[in-house]
Formats: sequence, structure tokens, C-alpha cells
Amino acid sequence: MENLSKVNTLLLGLQHVCVMYGGAVAVPLIVGPAIGLTQEQIIYLISFDLLACGIVTLLQVIGGKGFGIRLPALMAVSFIVVEPVIAIGTVHSITGVLGAVMVSGLIVAILSGVIGKLIPFFPPIVAGSVILIIGVSLMPVAMKNAAGGSGSPTFGDPMNLMLACFTLLCFLLLNTLTKGFLKAVSVLFAMVLGTILAGFLGMVDTSGFTEASWFTMVTPFYFGVPTFDFSSIITMTIISLIIAVESIGVFLTLGEVCGKEITEKDVEKGLRAEGIGSFISGIFNSFNHSTFSQNVGLVLLTKVTQRSVVVTAGCILIILAFVPKVAGLTTMIPLPVLGGAMIPMFGMLLSAALGMVAKADLSKPSNQLTIALGIGAGLAIKGVPEAFDKFPETVQLICGNGVVMGTITLVVLNAILNGKSNPSITHHHSIPDIQPSISQNINIHP
Repeated sequence: MENLSKVNTLLLGLQHVCVMYGGAVAVPLIVGPAIGLTQEQIIYLISFDLLACGIVTLLQVIGGKGFGIRLPALMAVSFIVVEPVIAIGTVHSITGVLGAVMVSGLIVAILSGVIGKLIPFFPPIVAGSVILIIGVSLMPVAMKNAAGGSGSPTFGDPMNLMLACFTLLCFLLLNTLTKGFLKAVSVLFAMVLGTILAGFLGMVDTSGFTEASWFTMVTPFYFGVPTFDFSSIITMTIISLIIAVESIGVFLTLGEVCGKEITEKDVEKGLRAEGIGSFISGIFNSFNHSTFSQNVGLVLLTKVTQRSVVVTAGCILIILAFVPKVAGLTTMIPLPVLGGAMIPMFGMLLSAALGMVAKADLSKPSNQLTIALGIGAGLAIKGVPEAFDKFPETVQLICGNGVVMGTITLVVLNAILNGKSNPSITHHHSIPDIQPSISQNINIHP
């Protein structure tokens, strides 16, 4: 099998960037105004975010001695941080947020070995169920984008939904009728075709591109020297641990599709990279990062698992941080187009999850009960997180998170009813090759 050419690697990396870009910039766009930053500061915050995403991705994918999962894991700011960052920022300003981010990162890096020992409690029935909760939880995000984006005056406009369906149809045709590289980048090409159609319909906003400058400087501690408040540090540490619990499931998914045995040591290295990444992110004026589920879905969809592709994506993100004009191109992709592309990517998470769960003996009452209560609790809480609004804020952060509560329920019930599994849980549990034609034309191994 031939290796990917440089051009193919570049396009595949760009596809990853296009998939995550909207989510990557969403956090600073939401947080900035809420904590009183000016428009100019928000633009810088976005650039800082992209730079940190690129740096942390390289740390995770390339790795080093004692850190890095060394799988195609693209890192981006977690949406979980939005509410606590706003809460801290309104009281202690952005410098208080960045101080808490840095300390929480160090704590995760130090405790990564302890957190990594949780892996025997994540057999396929648990890991698959967690991924199922994540996949189902992401589907409303795709649908909201397909409808035009939450808060948009055109939300639910038939034209938005038509554009999303057109993008989805383009993906389906490209993915089923083509082979090799074109099949692998079917998501990117579908978004290009969707954006072209949107342009003819007058639905493409080019202001982000035309108004962006060609160069901006990224400065460490741009907002000032970080400050350290104990309650803020505790809050962000809890958030970091929540992200770590979610990341374990993501690592296991990537291990499945890459055919790599994920051990406690691997999880420890991956979590340590997350912790180090958060510390560096705080220096460069950004927040805590996690493996983006959208991009895991893309890996599952394309079956292109070469690390060079995600390394390229990380480098592109770093370049975009310094060149807002280039980054402005990606802002031209309408939300309905992005939503149409998200649906099959998130759907692949569901497919992978069901494949993992199916490896368990589902005739056993203990497994049935574990799945029923774990997934049931996770989706119930995800659907109505406001049920915990009258609880203290710290309790809300944990109990109001459907993924975390579903994970805790699954782990505890499985441990009680089935006991602890062997330390390595991905060995002999690889996901079936959903798209064999890709593996026949492209070298898919890291």
C-alpha cells in the first residue's frame, strides 16, 4: 500500500480543520462578550484558541517521553468549560480564568497515572455505551446547525434544511460512488459543494474574510499576568477531571478504529498530554482542551488513521492563528452546510458504539441492566440538565452533565454486577471495517 502524498495529506488535514473550526471558535465567541471583552480582544482570543488547539494537538499526536496518546486525536477547547469560565471571568476577570486553567492542567498531568488506572472499568459494554451517549448528545448540535444555528433569525427556514440535505446527499453520493482518496475526503468536498450552492443562493457571508487582516501576533499572557483564586482552581480542576473521564472513552474509540491495544499506560500518557496542554493553553490565553468528538467521527467515517494527517491539521491551526485572512475562508461555510456534514460523522459514533456494545453478551440480565440504567440516566440528564439548577453550582457541573453521570452509572453498575475486566480492553475488539475500499487504496496505519 502506498503512503499518502503530501497534497492528499494536506487536504485530509484541512478536512479535519473545517470539521472542528466552528466548534473551536464557538467557545471564545460565547465567552468573550459574557466576561466583558472588547471586539478586538475577542478576535485575539480566537487566534489564541486556534494556536493552542494546534500546539496541544501536536503534543497529543506526536507525543514524547511519558506523554501523548500517539493516535489521530485532534484537540480543541471543550464546550464544558463555557459556563464555569463565564462564572469565574465575571468575578475574577480573564486573568483569574487563565490562572485556574494552568493549575488545573498541572493537577491532571500529575494525577494522570491515577486516572489511567480506571481503564479496567471500561470494558466494551461500558465504553460503547459511553460513546453511544456522546453520539446521541451530539446529534442535536448537528440539527441546530442544519436549521441555521441557534438564535439565528432564519432558524428553521426551509432553505437552510434544503442546503443541509443537499450537503448530506453530496456526501452520500461521493462516499458510495467513489473510491480511494476522493472517498476519504468526501466530507470536505461535500461541504465545498454545499458552500458553492449556498453562494448562488446568497447565503454565504464573506465579511469575515474581507475584513480579516493578513497577520496578527500571538502574545503569551496577552490579557495580563494570571491570578490564582482557590475556588476558581477547584472549579476548573473538577471540569478538567470531567473532560478526562470523557477522554478515556474517546481514546478507546480511536484505539478500536486504529487497531491499537489501549492500556493503562496509554491512557496515562494521553491524559498527561491533556494536562500539559491545558497549562500551555493558559499561557497562550486559552482554555482546557479535549479530543474533539466531531473529528473522532471523521476518523471513523474515513478510516484514514495516519497520524500525519492530524499533525498536518495541527500545523494548519497554528498557521491560521497568525493569518486571520486565511482563517476567514472557513467562516464562509454556512452553518446548514456544516450541519449536513455533521450528521453522518456523529452517526458513525453511534455505529461504532453499537458495534462495541454488541460484543458483550446481551442475553445476560446484568449487561441489560447496566446498559438500560447507564444510557437511560445519561440521556435523561442530557435532555433536562436544568433539573439540577437548584443544586450548588459545583454539584450542577457534575450531576447536570449527562455524559459524566451516564459514565459513572455504567462504570459503577458494571463493576458491581460484572466485576472488573482485564487491564487491556481493546485487544481483539476491533471495529469492523465499514469502508474496506478505503483501506485497499490508502495506507491507513499510523
